[in-house]
Amino acid sequence: MPSEKKTNAMRILENLSIPYEVREYEYDAENSDAVTAAKKTGLPPEQVFKTIVMRNNNKEIFVFCVPADQEVNLKKVRMLTDSKEILPVKQDELLGLTGYIRGGCSPLGMKKKYQTFIDETAELFDFISVSAGQRGRQILVKAESLAAAANARFAELF
Repeated sequence: MPSEKKTNAMRILENLSIPYEVREYEYDAENSDAVTAAKKTGLPPEQVFKTIVMRNNNKEIFVFCVPADQEVNLKKVRMLTDSKEILPVKQDELLGLTGYIRGGCSPLGMKKKYQTFIDETAELFDFISVSAGQRGRQILVKAESLAAAANARFAELF
């Protein structure tokens, strides 16, 4: 039975009158990667975007959304963020920085507003999927609407 509890990400979209759909799937800690989430929601991996939180040499936090089957290109994001170094935050820091845990990190509704980038391939689809802010729940939303809600920019990230 689908969960009726709204996440912060869902409330943000609703407050902005942005239409979205929720897809739920059984979360499995052993197979918790974004490609598995794509398979379980019936979407191609290139249409399911994972959220990667990174910190640069100046201790600034950035958020990147890339397709499930891709990785952030460090050279490209260093140039994009004008950083000498940039690396993913440690898993044990994620909750404190964002309010989310690994496998349930959404670009919407983080504890603070961080500079956010969505890979430009998102614009190729009628909608994309991102975490709803809870493991086992995805939000399907238009890429442009997600960018507006997250105050994000589109960029080449991989």
